[in-house]
Amino acid sequence: QVQLVESGGGLVQAGGSLRLSCAASGSIFSFLAMRWYRQAPGKQRELVAGIPSGGSTNYADSVKGRFTISRDNAKNTVYLQMNSLKPEDTAVYYCNALDFKLLHYWGQGTQVTVSS
Repeated sequence: QVQLVESGGGLVQAGGSLRLSCAASGSIFSFLAMRWYRQAPGKQRELVAGIPSGGSTNYADSVKGRFTISRDNAKNTVYLQMNSLKPEDTAVYYCNALDFKLLHYWGQGTQVTVSS
């Protein structure tokens, strides 16, 4: 059973930074892609950033230039560095893993709150 555990959320002022971490129970090499999603109250869950096993990273237009997704294969961990945070970035952030059978695995989520 794949387990994903997020950490690093919290309360930050607008313009600040946070780094989210997602630790996987197994090798992240076994996944087709690792992604971060977010869901704000009353809104649908949206894709924020993705990093495939091979290939370039991708980002939602709303976070391009501010967020950076990266991976540490040795630690089986994926990160989301979030800079220049805005109040509209407030959401629960979820780590997602997509395996080669196209099955999705989700973490429990971590709350990010950006105050104005």
